[in-house]
Amino acid sequence: MNDAFSILFPFKSETTYKQLSPAACHDIGLDAICKSMTDDAKEQKMIMNVISQMTADPRVSAYRQKVFADILALPELREKMTELFDKMEFIRNFGTMHKNSEEELGLWHLFHRLDELSGYIKCVEAMRECLSDERIQSQGLTDLRKHIDDLYNEAYFAEMKKDIAALKVKASDVQSVTLGINVNERFEAVSMGLVSVNSKPFKKSGIVSNFADALSSKDKIQDTADWNGDMHYQQIEKEHKSNIIEFMKNEGGMLAVGTVGGMDSRIKTTMVSAMAGDASIGSTFYLETIINKMLGSLVKKLRDTLTKYANVAIVNISSLIPEFVYYIRFAEFIERLTDNGARFCEAVVSDSTDMAARGFYNLKLAVILKNKSEIVPNDLDFDDEHTLYILTGANRGGKTTITQAVGQMFALAQGGIYVPAESFSYRPVDSIYTHFPADEDKSMDLGRLGEECIRFKEIYNECTADSLVLMNETFSTTSFEEGYYIARDSVRALMEKRARTIFNTHMHKLASDAEELNNCSGGSRAASLIMKSDGGQRSFKVEVASPEGMSYASDIAKKYGVTYEMLTGRKEKED
Repeated sequence: MNDAFSILFPFKSETTYKQLSPAACHDIGLDAICKSMTDDAKEQKMIMNVISQMTADPRVSAYRQKVFADILALPELREKMTELFDKMEFIRNFGTMHKNSEEELGLWHLFHRLDELSGYIKCVEAMRECLSDERIQSQGLTDLRKHIDDLYNEAYFAEMKKDIAALKVKASDVQSVTLGINVNERFEAVSMGLVSVNSKPFKKSGIVSNFADALSSKDKIQDTADWNGDMHYQQIEKEHKSNIIEFMKNEGGMLAVGTVGGMDSRIKTTMVSAMAGDASIGSTFYLETIINKMLGSLVKKLRDTLTKYANVAIVNISSLIPEFVYYIRFAEFIERLTDNGARFCEAVVSDSTDMAARGFYNLKLAVILKNKSEIVPNDLDFDDEHTLYILTGANRGGKTTITQAVGQMFALAQGGIYVPAESFSYRPVDSIYTHFPADEDKSMDLGRLGEECIRFKEIYNECTADSLVLMNETFSTTSFEEGYYIARDSVRALMEKRARTIFNTHMHKLASDAEELNNCSGGSRAASLIMKSDGGQRSFKVEVASPEGMSYASDIAKKYGVTYEMLTGRKEKED
């Protein structure tokens, strides 16, 4: 991250960030959420890049949340800023500010740079006006308003605006240019210079008679090079040009070609050598080359000055566009879901509560479900007695959905975005680590269990007491005995780390060992978390309780008639 002003990354010199791995972003569903927000691949990448950079510094989360609250609450601000960004992007992409050319750009480009800079200044002024809304309360947007004010004043935009109005020349005003040509004793052109840019075209007259008059009268030969307006001018008409060019070829002279007005504001006057064929085709570009040489350092200095002013807007302000887009796209996304019945809340950063979530749900699931009333909300806390959860329950009972939802809440909250819950208070995490089943082709060389062990060791070495660790069916690719042995040691090690953890597993015995693990651990405390069942029906609700493994299986067996008694019609003998 650079040192430019940012409404996403404050306190840069005091804060460090960790980038979530692509696997972690996928495991908790951030990639799917980003894709559902916008169809623009660049915006998806930008949003993912921001939300996947995490820091445990609570000031960053609080700062972002207030900025987002302002942008969400002020749709007219979003609309106006989006309109201004579109204008600035258009000028940036299709303007001449940063066009490269092998030869110096001439007056045409100079005039257009004036127009473009004027456009930038208007956009900056409009942004200042937008950010002056009295309803804005966040430190981020009020600081941004001051930042833009400072840029505006330091760049002397107000003065430049006046200068542009004075310097700006309309294309229709440029009807001709006057060139002065120095000649030697043989009447050969040895140098030339620009005398004036004129708002009126030269008048037609006889070129031969004018030339003869100039030579025959001593009064016509001036002591200075200043043009007194007395000499006449002959414009070449398309239907007569061949004869005139043939005449000039025979005479070996120079021919002045008049301006043709109304063509994209370009100066269409030039000086060309007489030659056979259509000599007027390249005349415009030839004149630009000549004028560039004549104007020399003056044009270059003006162009460099304009580019310097434009860079104030382009570099310092245009760089903020993606940051605004991040907030705007999330605001639009949440508005759409809220209108369809989903519930969101502003997260509360806490230095004493590890996590207290009420009525939370999986946002990825909410995007898919058309009927938001089908969403099953849940409650869950991380605290001193519940730092590591061993989550058990039936297959397809919602274990993975709950595990994902917890990760989403931390990522969204720390990204400054409202979270899918009724209430959510939390202590920020420095990163989110996930251990979900890997694709089979990624574990071909090591075997599934070997790959799982290596990944877990990497996570364990990187995570801290400020981390969130989410494990989904870890060590389930081997026999129960082997998986249980490895899982138990892994849980004990994580308890020593004190990282907030959800270990989603089918190993009910591991969950039953929670109290025993607490007795032999000097770190945090583990608890059994279950997906409750109701008479064999999946409830998708979590509860801190002993694992239901056997009782749930019994309910399912009775529901589908596969108990011994129901299959055989005989009761088992009692011992």
